[in-house]
Amino acid sequence: MKQSLYYLNDDETWFPPIHQALDEPPGLLAVGGDLSLLRLKKAYFSGIFPWYSDNEPLLWWSPDPRAIIEIDEIRLNKSLKKFLRKCRYQVSINRSFNNVIQQCALPRSEDNGTWIFPEMQDAYQALHNDGTAHSIEVWETQNEQKQLVGGLYGVAVGSCFCGESMFSSKPNASKLALLVLGQLLKPFKNALIDCQLPNPYLMSMGAKTVPRELFVERLNAAKKDTLPADVFSVRDINWREVVPL
Repeated sequence: MKQSLYYLNDDETWFPPIHQALDEPPGLLAVGGDLSLLRLKKAYFSGIFPWYSDNEPLLWWSPDPRAIIEIDEIRLNKSLKKFLRKCRYQVSINRSFNNVIQQCALPRSEDNGTWIFPEMQDAYQALHNDGTAHSIEVWETQNEQKQLVGGLYGVAVGSCFCGESMFSSKPNASKLALLVLGQLLKPFKNALIDCQLPNPYLMSMGAKTVPRELFVERLNAAKKDTLPADVFSVRDINWREVVPL
């Protein structure tokens, strides 16, 4: 059966069924539309996310298989435990969303660009203002100056946290952010972390791939969990009381 690529317009916020995503390139579902708040929320609640380069139109994806992390399967090995026991990092929730996304947008090497363009940053800032997107920040104090050294951001769909990006400028800072995220979600029955696509870093932290159909089942279950407002309330957090070392 020949597959068709769907072209969206700015006037509608619908998406085609995700099982109609292409096999090649894997998971590409639709092209076009915009990054409006309503469209982005519909996308994430349907298991779809935007991802494109600066020389491409707006592309929407729902890959099969999907990379996820089960909350109880986040890896905290002996060497990471040893490091965390000695480090002086501090952690906060939603105190510096804009700074986290700007750090995530920086190219990771001279050869790599970024997919987190200013329009993407603005769109996720709008999601953050809406109370749907959240950040976890990792700080270090040097010479009496508090510096942002790691963090992550993503979109909460019930108890499913759809991770978008993370960064580290100091050892293991993003790993600490991920560990804290896991502990925030741990009390909820259907919680999981959506990693979208696998990579070696995420796999080392416990990610695995599952069929898209199973991911959608898990996502729909997570929608039934209502997170209290205080889960992602703006605050500093004593992570040593949260992360089991």
